[in-house]
Amino acid sequence: MATRIDEDYQQLKKSVHIYLIERLDEEGVEVEKATRESLQAFVQTAVGQYIANHRIPLATPDQTMLARETLDEIVGFGPLEPLLADDQINDILVNGAHVVFIEVAGVLQKVQTRFIDDEHVVRIIRRILAPLGRRIDESSPMVDARLPDGSRVNAIVPPIALDGPSLSIRKFSNKHLSATDLVNSGAMTSECLDLLVSVVEGRRNLLVSGGTGTGKTTILNMLSQYIPKDERVVTIEDSAELQLNHPHIVRLETRPANTEGSGKVTARDLIVNALRMRPDRVIVGEVRSGEIIELLQAMNTGHEGSMSTIHSNSAKDALVRIETLLAVNGYDAGERAIGRLIGSSLDIIVQLSRLPNGRRLISEVVALKPTMSDPYRMESLYRSPDLDFSPPAEEPV
Repeated sequence: MATRIDEDYQQLKKSVHIYLIERLDEEGVEVEKATRESLQAFVQTAVGQYIANHRIPLATPDQTMLARETLDEIVGFGPLEPLLADDQINDILVNGAHVVFIEVAGVLQKVQTRFIDDEHVVRIIRRILAPLGRRIDESSPMVDARLPDGSRVNAIVPPIALDGPSLSIRKFSNKHLSATDLVNSGAMTSECLDLLVSVVEGRRNLLVSGGTGTGKTTILNMLSQYIPKDERVVTIEDSAELQLNHPHIVRLETRPANTEGSGKVTARDLIVNALRMRPDRVIVGEVRSGEIIELLQAMNTGHEGSMSTIHSNSAKDALVRIETLLAVNGYDAGERAIGRLIGSSLDIIVQLSRLPNGRRLISEVVALKPTMSDPYRMESLYRSPDLDFSPPAEEPV
């Protein structure tokens, strides 16, 4: 029964939306030039007239909600508006018209938010992309973009997306956690903070490793606060998320190819250029491709104290992933030479974890202490007291 009622409401919302568009045309209202406040009274009146003319039994609170949601369709991002306005929500994940998840405090949960149909989802995606000069259709079914507020958007539509259009939004927050916040929340101990501060001030090359949603950018932002103010910093990101409180910083961002397939600027291109800008430190938002070659060489040639992040579930896995990235991106060297490059370039790996309850924390900090026989020899400098690092007990024979 609830499903039937929801379907009826979605159909009503679609009909009201069409009616409102006609009314706006008749009245000559230019939505693009109007503010939300100026349209609000117009929409409320039009919705009331439609309900009355069609004798639809709708309670006043429901009519108010219908007017607000219709206004969101006209000047906002439809059903996504309340989710985008909620500061507690970190991620919005739309899996087709009728399945929407959000992430709050590291925990995914399904919400009642619904779209009318797949066409409705695509219309909202296009509205998000339009001001950014990007498009999505069958010939170009995938897109990565950044909203003006810094939020990251990924969208993919049929025929690539088999079950309907999909939209993922990683919301940008201006409220970055301070070191004190992270200590108070249990993400790290004060001893761990003291260790990391000494690492940054001592110009050690550092890699923050962790899985998706473990807070890598948060930790990188926090660490950057301790870079001495007399140093020149160049940051390189696919989507600008770092918010460094530093007086001498140059921010660079990659660019995808245009509709003709030209104009692409990669992170690797930007690192090469950054090294000509006399940086003291280079900070790369995330290494995921050929930029790892230039970053390691920068770390090895006078740019101590550089930092980046990488997707990996352990410090050892991070080194294996770096090896893989070097190999698939054409770094032609033997295993021993690759090991020496990595071991001599990286000093510290900060490993992050996320617990089943959504809590994020620094699980381990390790220092690379390479030897001739073992370029990846590690020394543990910190281990979270909240995690069990003991090896599994051997089963009896």
